[in-house]
Amino acid sequence: MTTVIKAASTLAAPADEKAAAVLLAGQAARECLAEARLSPDAVGVLINVGVYREHNTFEPAVGALVQKEAGINLDYLAHPVPGAAFSFDLMNGACGVLNAVQVAQAMFSTGSAERVLITAADVHPGGRAALDDGYPYADLGAALLLERSATSEGGFGPVRTAGSGSPSETAGYLPNAGYLPTAGMGAGGRTRITVRRDPGFAGQLLDLAADTTSGYARTEGLDLHRTLLVSSRPTADFAQRLADRLGLPQSRVLAPDSPGGGGGLPHTAAPILGYLRAVDQGLPEDVDQILFVAVGAGPSAACVSYRPQDR
Repeated sequence: MTTVIKAASTLAAPADEKAAAVLLAGQAARECLAEARLSPDAVGVLINVGVYREHNTFEPAVGALVQKEAGINLDYLAHPVPGAAFSFDLMNGACGVLNAVQVAQAMFSTGSAERVLITAADVHPGGRAALDDGYPYADLGAALLLERSATSEGGFGPVRTAGSGSPSETAGYLPNAGYLPTAGMGAGGRTRITVRRDPGFAGQLLDLAADTTSGYARTEGLDLHRTLLVSSRPTADFAQRLADRLGLPQSRVLAPDSPGGGGGLPHTAAPILGYLRAVDQGLPEDVDQILFVAVGAGPSAACVSYRPQDR
């Protein structure tokens, strides 16, 4: 048994319209299921990993709202198979998609699910990321449909996570954080967010990504020169710097920009967007597998290999 990608989709918010996280995630989910030629009722579990939402909404669980928007098993009496769909939020910033892959693997190993749909959407609290120069992320949604495969060929390897034991973290200070300063938010607080990034944080993420990638390759016996790294993109030049650190050609590290070349960097949707870019451009003949690596707030990292079944 192995975990494979059945379909994936990504969706950028129109530049001239206010974005909504639930709508973006729900539409990406519908497009993903349409690509897989599956009805929404074929999904047993939905995991939503998006962090930023319009109006700073945190309750109820956004995963349940995305499930409704995507039309997934809304009447489990009328559609008892695969049973009442289960949806929940899993929030770990840029690492969220890979953490959700790990959860899906556990569900597949116990036979408690046949398909898991992961959704990721980040939206500026005011609904228009392009209007806030201080906000680093794009209004972007994505979906990834995972399936349990009976074959042992290809699919995901084990997910491994890592964190930094830096003094700042030990002291309870996070060098990268998004928060709402409630004391001074005023009447417009629901549409604002403060994102703080310390100058040295990009270097910490680069160190952590390089160490986590190298460690994963050693542990799993991967040849990085025969691997395409699909990385998150915490800074615009992250792919180039990571390739240089690992001694790899620039073409071996893919850190996607936002669809359409719009402002802002992809956040939780980055691994899905990177996977789609890799598929669209085609893997080189001398590449055997993809290695996803994501780094973000904490600092924390997650890494997992993926071998397409035709390799």
